[in-house]
Amino acid sequence: MNIKEASEQTGVSSAAIRYYEKESLIPAIDRTEVGNRDIDARILRRIRFVTQMRAAGMSIENLRRYIQLFDAQEDNTKEQKALLKEQLAAMTEKRDDLQAAIDHLNYKLSHYDDHMVTTENELRELERQHRTKLDREY
Repeated sequence: MNIKEASEQTGVSSAAIRYYEKESLIPAIDRTEVGNRDIDARILRRIRFVTQMRAAGMSIENLRRYIQLFDAQEDNTKEQKALLKEQLAAMTEKRDDLQAAIDHLNYKLSHYDDHMVTTENELRELERQHRTKLDREY
């Protein structure tokens, strides 16, 4: 199939497929006699794999390394697992940071009347005082 058909089938843009090939995230794609890309099931599966790993937040560099390890003749299971564990730790940290922000917003919302209104009034008063001070100086 051509790149347009592969794009439609995978949901990955043609530009992204070309990028994946350029960055060696997928194997070099065979060409037809007229030079068009001829994408087979093997390439489609690699495109989906790359898409899944990128969605999991893996960097291009780490993904390229993982794929090199996978494609190598020797058993690189330990190194592959180490990269996956590293990615899991990074994503867990991001999740925890995001959860802390969500918890903070939930707290602010649930205490809006007794906390936020007071805080906002204090900030407005400080801004008013600052403007008054500036007006006096000029």
